[in-house]
Amino acid sequence: MKVITIDQHRSLPKYKQIVLSVETAIAEKRLNRGDKLPSVNKVALEFSLSRDTVLLAYEELKKRGIIYARLGKGYYIKSTEFTFEQRIFLLFDELNSFKEDLYNSFKEAMGNNAQIDIFFHYFSPEVFRKLVNENNGDYSKYVINPTSLKGAADIIKTLPKNDVYILDQTNDELKDYPTIHQNFVGDMYNALQSGKKKLAKYSKLILIFPAFKQPPGMQEGFIRFCTDNHLKYEIIPDFDNHALATGEAYVIPNDRDLVHVIEQARLQKLKIGRDVGIVSYNDTPLKKVVENGITTISTDFEAMGKTLAEMILQQSRAQVENPSRLIERGSL
Repeated sequence: MKVITIDQHRSLPKYKQIVLSVETAIAEKRLNRGDKLPSVNKVALEFSLSRDTVLLAYEELKKRGIIYARLGKGYYIKSTEFTFEQRIFLLFDELNSFKEDLYNSFKEAMGNNAQIDIFFHYFSPEVFRKLVNENNGDYSKYVINPTSLKGAADIIKTLPKNDVYILDQTNDELKDYPTIHQNFVGDMYNALQSGKKKLAKYSKLILIFPAFKQPPGMQEGFIRFCTDNHLKYEIIPDFDNHALATGEAYVIPNDRDLVHVIEQARLQKLKIGRDVGIVSYNDTPLKKVVENGITTISTDFEAMGKTLAEMILQQSRAQVENPSRLIERGSL
């Protein structure tokens, strides 16, 4: 059983990698009280390190009361009762109220077991690559929200595979990684299906879909629902210079487009829920009260954060689909 691992390409100092290896092995119960560590000479020879580097790591572990030395015998595990604080790299696409709920839930569930550093790539492949490359090797776990960025999977695969968790969106290129994700095809289809009776009064369904930001599965689920139910539909990339028509229902993943549709309805003196319908994506407290309530398709982001924490704390490699539902309000 290999206890100590060293990655020559990591920016984390070698002695800290030794410390982290021992702490991880104890946390995962691969090392128990009284177990002997590899000798200083063995570690130094195996990884082409100086004896001083290995001694520095072992001295650090001694100071923390994790190991002790027996003269002429070597180093042994003294205690497994210590707080193993993980350093977690959390990469989101953007800051919004849903991600804030997810982050707060995740942080609370992790408790004092982790230092969480949060970053944002804002749908830029260049920023995504830069953040991953610059932080590769500096964290014990990497939580990545890749969205649908082209080339994201190849960049993620440069990270230590066993330390990566995929968040919110996944795809076939990332099927070997543990995930807590939404099923955007099924969520869109099933939510619209559950609201079919109210949607039936509209003559046309329109999906406002800025493809560079939104998961492709949303569009697939929307088209499948409209096709299966023989409904007239249209997909537009944004709401710029668009006029509303009585009898249309809009499915709106992006909140900026939601604001524009509401403003346009007021300008044209159309009543939302009677003349035009709205189904928004991702619930917020504000959507409960705006325009007599906005109908939403929403996953539970607080549950997602809690599940993510449980997976990390339990070393789980599962692939978990976070539940979603249609919340019906006055906008239909």
